[in-house]
Amino acid sequence: MLKLKFRKLHTTVVSDVDPVNIISFLFQEGVISIDQTTALRRIRDDPKQQCTELLDKLHASSNPQAFIKLYLAMKRESYLQWLTDKFDNFDQQSLIELLEQLYMSEPTGNLNAIWLPWFA
Repeated sequence: MLKLKFRKLHTTVVSDVDPVNIISFLFQEGVISIDQTTALRRIRDDPKQQCTELLDKLHASSNPQAFIKLYLAMKRESYLQWLTDKFDNFDQQSLIELLEQLYMSEPTGNLNAIWLPWFA
């Protein structure tokens, strides 16, 4: 679910997050490798590009904790409180849309079998 929320707020994250501390935290937590960290730090003159590259790496990652750790990294940054609040406050309709995106991206693309009683 967090991965989908990050996808939905991609533009906001790229434009408003300073990735320097985020990158360090993700390296410390074993989410990104030393090679990825080094490559990201080489883009230091363009924080938006650096953040875009970081998100691309996380979306391509098979690490199931990648977006949980990214969220936790952002939660540690006081200037991002408003953004983590935005993640926390997705309304019911937005969550349904995210779930639909998730199931539409499945190989079958079949939404007919999905019943979401907790959203009814």
